[in-house]
Amino acid sequence: MSFTGKTELQTRLTDSCRSPLANYKEMVTGHVGLVGLLKYEIFLALCCSLPGAVGFFLRSRLYPGLFARVGRKVFFGRDMVVRHPQKIYLGNSVYCDDYTVLDAKGSENRGISIGDNVIIGRATVLSCKNGDMEIGDNTNIAMNCFIQSSKRVVIGTNVLIAPYCYLIGGGSHCHDRTDIPIMAQGQKVRDLIIGDDVWLGAGVKVMDGLTIGSGSIIGAGAVVTRDIPPYSIAIGMPARVIRDRRNGKAEASS
Repeated sequence: MSFTGKTELQTRLTDSCRSPLANYKEMVTGHVGLVGLLKYEIFLALCCSLPGAVGFFLRSRLYPGLFARVGRKVFFGRDMVVRHPQKIYLGNSVYCDDYTVLDAKGSENRGISIGDNVIIGRATVLSCKNGDMEIGDNTNIAMNCFIQSSKRVVIGTNVLIAPYCYLIGGGSHCHDRTDIPIMAQGQKVRDLIIGDDVWLGAGVKVMDGLTIGSGSIIGAGAVVTRDIPPYSIAIGMPARVIRDRRNGKAEASS
């Protein structure tokens, strides 16, 4: 008999003993009671897709009641996807553009914590797979980025992340065996750390378990597969350090 293994989430969601409502709650709202679920549904039905100033006003008044914490002057864009909002913490003057996704899904995680004066660009996805995510003050994440956490993703303060960047904190699949599907062999998950004052150019991809040191610049399109020391300029696929910003000296080629 062939083995068609499933991930842990697939196993739960395809369990014939579970109701569609139980699956919906697990994916969207987590462990909240009926009142919490009804509040979530009513708030989204009233104003999630409502355009213009009326939509902005209603979301600014209703949405804070869904989240664990919401600071002052927070902007909620149109058609946001919000999952497990009771585990999402927003600081002051956070701007979430239209079509952003804030997904704190998980049974044991703390969720997503965003500092003050942070911009989350249009259609950017912040996704937890039972992991945690921390974003520091004054960080700017542009449109169409994807950041995922299966353990812990930390983005420092004053970080610039250009469009179409992927921070792949979702772990790597074990694949030593060939007799069972890769998805059934488990994952190795580690922390992914982006230091303060880092600039990631457009289309940068950062693999799980890595640290990009503070003050570093990663050139557009680079694929980061190993740690980057502080104040480095790195380019390429895989990314290699070409310069130290503190002394202007080029690194020796390897």
